[in-house]
Amino acid sequence: MSRKIAPSILAADFARLGAEVETVRPGCDLLHVDVMDGHFVPNLSIGPAVVESLRRVTDLHLDVHLMIDNPAEFIDPFASAGADGLTVHVELGDPRPLLDRIRAHGISVGLVFNPGTPLDAVEPYLAEIDVLLFMSVNPGFGGQAFIPEVLDKLAAARALVDERGLAVELEIDGGITVETGPRAAAAGADILVAGSAVFRAPDQLAACHAIRAASWPT
Repeated sequence: MSRKIAPSILAADFARLGAEVETVRPGCDLLHVDVMDGHFVPNLSIGPAVVESLRRVTDLHLDVHLMIDNPAEFIDPFASAGADGLTVHVELGDPRPLLDRIRAHGISVGLVFNPGTPLDAVEPYLAEIDVLLFMSVNPGFGGQAFIPEVLDKLAAARALVDERGLAVELEIDGGITVETGPRAAAAGADILVAGSAVFRAPDQLAACHAIRAASWPT
């Protein structure tokens, strides 16, 4: 099982985005980028131009989560901008055409589902993806409280993935802190996405290290 920390730039200061990414760079493994359209979720965030700007200033893996109604129209632009992985929502319907299109770019293929969506909805696609992302808040805004019921789905997915010998990383996003990170790790998470707990902390790098140490103590 991999053990990765992924700060979410949704909580960063966009006026200082390059500097904030550089600050957390020594303590993280990838950078989580939330793309929201104001339709699929009730908030707006960023487009390919920000990913392109990030690509110029960091070598971190850019993990781009598409919370949008029409991901098919944006897979190519985000891949061209420098995304290292794209994740799409199963709630939009059969994701296979989207997964195939992402795979064609030679980047990481991700599938995500919301807290109220059952594991059965993503189970048929486990062999076709690289990352399965569990939302542990209802998507749209940072700083929400962790939904602990998601941990049961995470543990069940961990068992399925291990039983089938699949190379799928399990990622969780929403309310991850030094308190909730260990619970997610114990349930089988490979990647912990933390936004407010990192970028709103007085010492952002120390926050990354603290979440890692609490979640995977050596």
